[in-house]
Amino acid sequence: MTLLLKQLRVLAFGCCLSFLLLISACTQQLPDARAADEATIRDLDAQWSKAASANDLDATVAFYSDDATVLPPNAPIASTKEAIRTLWVSLLVPGATVSWQATKVEVSRPGDLGYLLGTYAVTLKDSQGKPVDSGKLVEVWKKQSDGKWKCVVDTYNSDLPPAREPEKK
Repeated sequence: MTLLLKQLRVLAFGCCLSFLLLISACTQQLPDARAADEATIRDLDAQWSKAASANDLDATVAFYSDDATVLPPNAPIASTKEAIRTLWVSLLVPGATVSWQATKVEVSRPGDLGYLLGTYAVTLKDSQGKPVDSGKLVEVWKKQSDGKWKCVVDTYNSDLPPAREPEKK
């Protein structure tokens, strides 16, 4: 009986050890690539702003995923490529420059979603070149099945006070 108990203890110890090794192997984390993904999104966003500043409509719209949604201020949601394109046509008008800059980028631990906060300016190319609008923005980026990052949600709003309606007499 004593020999049987010893064998059972050895077997139980071996099972526990195997179980612990299995758990350890399953919980090993993938390398954290968030810093590289954040840099990639920041770089893509800078390229995107440069394309918009150059009034390059096709290049500007290409940064969106096929299922992207844009939430413009004081306008309906744009949730198709055609609606997003139409929105940008109204923004990229001759004589105007649209540009923005990222202030914060974060990527989720699994590395499939990220967000970007930033500021934007819209200027007219007149003698003073002063901004006619400036504000803040939020973009949500998603890694696509091909490994490339695309913007899936985009929203922005002005820092200017709302326009006041004329008083009625």
